[in-house]
Order: sequence, then C-alpha cells, then structure tokens
Amino acid sequence: MDNRLRRARVATHTVFALNGFVVGMWVVHIPAIEQRAGISHATLGLLLLLLGGGAFLGMQVAGPLADRFGARVVVPVSALLCTTALILPGLATSGFALAAALLSLGFCNGALDVSMNAHAVEVEHAYGRPIMSAFHGMWSIGGFLAALAGARTLSWGWAPATTFAVATAVTLVAAAAATPALLRREPRPATAGPRPKRGKTPGRIWAMAIVALLLMLAEGVANDWSVLHLSSVLDAPESTAALAYGFFAAAMTIGRLLTDRVVARFGQVAVVRYGSAIAAAGLLVTSLTPSIPVAIAGWTVFGIGLSGTVPQLFGAAGHFDRENSGANVSRVAGIGYLGMLAGPAMIGPMTNLMPLNLTFLLIVGYCLVAVAAAGILRPAAAQEAPSAEPQETAAP
Repeated sequence: MDNRLRRARVATHTVFALNGFVVGMWVVHIPAIEQRAGISHATLGLLLLLLGGGAFLGMQVAGPLADRFGARVVVPVSALLCTTALILPGLATSGFALAAALLSLGFCNGALDVSMNAHAVEVEHAYGRPIMSAFHGMWSIGGFLAALAGARTLSWGWAPATTFAVATAVTLVAAAAATPALLRREPRPATAGPRPKRGKTPGRIWAMAIVALLLMLAEGVANDWSVLHLSSVLDAPESTAALAYGFFAAAMTIGRLLTDRVVARFGQVAVVRYGSAIAAAGLLVTSLTPSIPVAIAGWTVFGIGLSGTVPQLFGAAGHFDRENSGANVSRVAGIGYLGMLAGPAMIGPMTNLMPLNLTFLLIVGYCLVAVAAAGILRPAAAQEAPSAEPQETAAP
C-alpha cells in the first residue's frame, strides 16, 4: 500500500478523534457551563436546539464547499474553527452569550463533520476496501478520552474556559500535524470536460437520509434515556443504571472498529439490514424485561447492532456520485443529525401516555424500517447518478 495513503488514513483517524474530543469536552462540562451561565434545565434544552440547528447549517455549507475546493482545503479550516469555537461556551456568563456560543460551535462542528466524512470517502475510494466504520470508531475514542480528561480537570477545580483553552491548543496541534497528509483532489481528466453543476439531490440520497434519521434517532434515544430507563423503570441504583449507557457506548465503539471487516466480506447492505435487525432485537428485549442485567445486555446488543449502520450510509452517499460527494454526505448527515436531536425530544412527551420502556417499541419499529430499506445502499445505485464512477469505484 502507498505510504501516501497510509498517512492519509492516519490523518483522517486523527481528525475524527479530535472532533470526538471537542464534542466530548463540551458534553462533560454541560453542568458546569449551565451553572456559570445561570440558566435552568429548560432553557438549556432550548439552547441545545441552537447547537443542533447550527450543526445542520454548517453541514449544508461545508458539503458543497468540499466538492468545489476539495476536502483537503475545507477540513483544516473547519478543524481550526471548530476547535477554536470550543472556547466560547466556557466564556459565556448569560443565556444570550451561551446561545451565540452554541450556535457558533454547532455550525463549526457541522462543517467539520461533513468535510471529514467527505475526505474519509476519498480515502476509502483510494484504498479500494471498506475502512469508513473505523473512522467513526476513532470519533468515539476521542469522546472517551475527552470524558477522562474532563473528569480529571473538573476534579482539579479547573474552570471550563481553562480546560477548553488547553483542549483547543492540543487539538490545534493535532489538526496541524494531520493536514499535510490529507489527500489532494485528483485532477479531472481533460476528456471529462468542465465540472458538472450541482443539480437536484437524487431521490436515493434522500432515502438514505431518512434511514440515517431513523437510526441516529435510535442512537439519540440510547444516549439520553438508557440510564433513566434503568433507574426509573427498573429501580436500579444510579451507579448500576450508568452501566446501561456505558455498555452501549462501548459496544458502539468496538463495533465500529470491527465493522469494516464485516463489510468487506458481506457488503454494506447486509451490515445495515442485519445490524438494524440485531438492534431491534436488543431494544425489544430491553423494553420488555423486568431484569436489570438483561436490560443492560439488551442495551449492549442494541449498540452492537447500530454501531456499523450509519457509517455505511455516509459512505454510500459519498460514493454515489463522487463529483458531488460532499453535498450528498451533507444531506445524509444533516438529516440524520436532526434525528439524533429529535429522538430524545420525541420520547419525553410520549411518557405522558405510556411507561418509558414501552415508548422504545416505536424505536424498534424504526429499526425494522431500516431493515426493509437497506437495499438502497447497493453499489449499483451509482449508475443512477449522471456523473457517477463505474460500479467498481462505488461503495466497496
């Protein structure tokens, strides 16, 4: 394998990890920032919508820019903006200041999210075999490292602004080290003519976006409701209830690091179809069991099933039409991210009508929809795109 590609792969791993680290740093410090800004939980909930809305906008802006100028250009700029924007929430002393900070952080994070995924598609295409899921696994590892670092600095009594400043310095160094190894855009052959203009987003891309929405919605439910499920429905102690999310997150990380080999052998369609089915089975058991250990096992199986699904959707969208890879990834990632935000918000009102564990049955249904729709990832779909590569260069 070309050393250039190996360096590009390591650089992409680095960018994913630093993005996960930035997001993890924010999450760990939410309670401290909420207290510093002097806002209520309800106000914080509304401000988090700005974070999500900013991310969605950043994705839609960065995707077309990556197509026009190349991910090698957009990734470093987005990384610079994202790591620097992390400082802003730590400086906020009011609700209005925090609102502006979260809107900025969300926009920059969304831009980095899409541009680094667009670059990951380029690296995967050059490798000629599946490597997308491992990049997302590195994102999870970055978040885990942020949790460890944040817990330590909080125990030392550091203010969020101080921790964020140090985190920004570290991530800027990592981004600078990774930038030279990012892949340059391949020049268009002279026979290809001018670069085609971006037309309407193909229907298959929107279909992938809807599936991403459903699966990321499911992931969001696990992030925000797994611990509460064990504590409020099964009366588990807080220390035990925390294991539900811990095992889910660990299963997601390990699954993503191992999924590429499964994709290479069985294909993207099988990973999404059977992964979604495994997730549905795990959550169904979790919803109906009165046993705490079985519920924790169910959340773990849920994480294993979900772990490799969304990266396949991002990869398939990027390979569908490589001339408009960034824009297509931005559609799938943006709509999917809305699902991540909508899941927790949707479950809350439903608990007024039924027990929390029964609301999860709706998520089981969403996973089954993904099972039925998995065929949209077949590489032959690239033939529908007017400027698509030949089938062998589509999603491996």
